Order: sequence, then C-alpha cells, then structure tokens
Amino acid sequence: MSVLRRAKTWEISDSEEENEKKSDISSSQTSTAVSTDSREQPSSPTKRESGPVSALAPPRPDGSGTPSPARKRRSREEVEADREKARERQRAARAQEKEERRQAAEKLRSLRPDSCLRSLTVCVDPALLQQDGSDILLDTLAAFEWRFSIESQQLPHSITWTRDLPQGEEDMSSVEEEQVLLVLCLTDFMDMVISVKTMLDSEEEETEVGSFFGPLLEYLNRDAKKVVTLLVTDAQPDYRANTCGVQYKLGMDNLDIEEVLVYLQLCKNISLVFLTGWQEVTDHVCAVTKALSKRPFKLLTERTELPFCVDGSWASGSRVERDGSGLIQVWSKQIQQLNRVSPAVASTVTAAYASPHLLLQAYQSLGSEEEKRGLLACLIVKSGGKERRIGPEISARIYRCFTSQNPQLVLD
Repeated sequence: MSVLRRAKTWEISDSEEENEKKSDISSSQTSTAVSTDSREQPSSPTKRESGPVSALAPPRPDGSGTPSPARKRRSREEVEADREKARERQRAARAQEKEERRQAAEKLRSLRPDSCLRSLTVCVDPALLQQDGSDILLDTLAAFEWRFSIESQQLPHSITWTRDLPQGEEDMSSVEEEQVLLVLCLTDFMDMVISVKTMLDSEEEETEVGSFFGPLLEYLNRDAKKVVTLLVTDAQPDYRANTCGVQYKLGMDNLDIEEVLVYLQLCKNISLVFLTGWQEVTDHVCAVTKALSKRPFKLLTERTELPFCVDGSWASGSRVERDGSGLIQVWSKQIQQLNRVSPAVASTVTAAYASPHLLLQAYQSLGSEEEKRGLLACLIVKSGGKERRIGPEISARIYRCFTSQNPQLVLD
C-alpha cells in the first residue's frame, strides 16, 4: 500500500532547476533586447499589426509593403460624361477636317483660269491714251468685262498686271505680275536703237544713255525679275518681216541693227514685236492676260511630283531579275502606254510575240504595208468571259509605234 500511495508533492531534480533558470535568463534577455530596439527605432503601425503572417506574404512589385488602395468604381453618370467628351472631341476633329477641305477647295477654285481672270487688273499708263487708236484697247477690255485701271506706271508708256490674292494667303492683298509691255511708236524705237548703238560703240555707262532706253534700264535695275516685251506700233509689214525698213530709216548697217537687237534680247531679256496698229496691240494684251490667268493653276499642277504615276504595286515598274524573269511584264507595260490599250490586249500581244524583237521580225517577214498594219488585228482577246478581236485600229497604231522613223508622228 505504501508503494501505491500517490505522492502529494513533485520532486524537482537539479537538472530541471538548471533548465528553468536558463530559460528565465534567455527570456529576460530577449525582452530586454526587444525593449531596447523599440526605444532606438519606433515601430510602424504596419509592423505591429502584421505579426507572423505578414512575414509570409509575397513581396509587392513596387517594393512597398503597403497594400494599394481599392479602385473607386465610377458611376454611370461619370462614364456617360467621359463618353460625351470623347464624342465632342471627335465632332470637333471632323469639323476641323471639313473646314480644311473646304478651304483647300476654295483655294483651288480661286486658282482656276476663269476665277483668276476676274482677279486680274490691267494697268494702263495714261501716256498711252494720247496715241491714236488707244481707245480700242479700253473698249475691248470693257466688252470682256475685265478689270482695268488708268494710273501712272514706274515705266512710262507701259502696261502691267496686278492679281488679287485670296484672303489669308499672304499679308499683301495683291501682287504685281512679272510681265510688262512697253508700247512705243516707230520714231521712239528708232531713237532707242540709236542710243543703244552709241552706248555699245563708245562703251559708256548705261546710266548715261538717253531716249526711252535710260528709264528702261533703271526700271530693270530696280527689279531684275521683270520680263519686258517691247511693242513697236505703226510699223509697216516690211519692218515686221526684216530690219530693212529700220535700216533705211536710221541709215545704219544691217549688222548694226542686228547687234542692237541681240543686245536687247540676250543682255537685257527684252523681246521685240513689230505691230501695225492698236488693234494688234489689243490682241497681244488680251493674249497675255489670258496666259496670266492660266499661270497659277499650271504652277500648281506642275508642282505635283509625277502626277501620272498612280499608287499601286506596279507604280515603281516591273523588276527584272538576272535570269531574265520580269521582261515579259516590262514588254506588256510598254504596249499599255498606248492610248486605249488595255492590259488584256497587251497580254494577248505578248502571248503571241514574247519580245519586241519577235514582233519586228514578224513585220519584216510580211510584204505589203497593209499586211503589216493588220498583223495583230485577228488576235483574240479574252476579257470578262467574252472574246473579241484586237481590231485594225489598235493593230495599226502598234505597227506605227514600233516601225515609224518620224519622232513627231502622232499615233492617234
């Protein structure tokens, strides 16, 4: 019974007492270290709240440990407002594009000859109205309903042109054209020829010459871009055909007259036209006016680089490899350059004659011209499920194109 009696008290061995002491010492050291760290470095709220679970959380891409705030969900009104703003921007962009197209169309319309003709003004020097027959010019301009003005010009006895510019194109409202017509009677022209000849013989300064040539040189020195055409009125037909009449009037050698004319044309870029009267002067003024009205539109079309080339895979031509592949496409394109020759017709010709040399040999083998012109007329062209012949017209044009020796020949 004494053996089975339960002990009322636990006996603690010496080793257990030592372990307990060590654990108490380590726990006290740990608490001391934690308190020291807390005094040196203030703990953040996230560290206090995280606990052991936060140490197992994966690192964030930006390196921060703070969670991103929750994305605010937009209301239906805000979404509709954003969509309305986007639609407003699209409508504004379309309106701006439409306005730009309208302005470009108006600019193009203003450059057309009929519109540009209404913006031209013929400026006539008052001194010209003192000559007999000058009223023909004014009556003709009024009949055509062209604008003209009578005002003093920088060059006496001259006719110039001014053109109104479209609004917003440049700061200036009008620009003066380069073309200038100097109208002189035969007597004044003779004085000019004598002055030019005297200057060339004596080699004197150009500013010292007299007659109408002195003001003309000053005018050209002020603006070298001007193109002056000298119209000599009251000239008989023999003056227009040659210089014999001028030689008789001036008493000068024909070689001297030619020297003066060459000097005016080559050195001063002055063209010379002999006219019988003011009717021919009026016709010349009308011709120059119409030419000036066509000039802006021509400059616009000439500014476009290669307008005859269209966009597409063949715009840059057909590529020819070293083995000769691609030559058949070049041969087909060459035939298509003729008017009213379709790709189907060109393919039919190239299928029958694979090279220009073979076609020329076929022409040489025939005897008469009629057979040569009709060589390709019977070839069958298949296009769109239908069959037709090339015909004698296209056959004759292809024959003339490849056999004619005349570079000025019109094929059509």
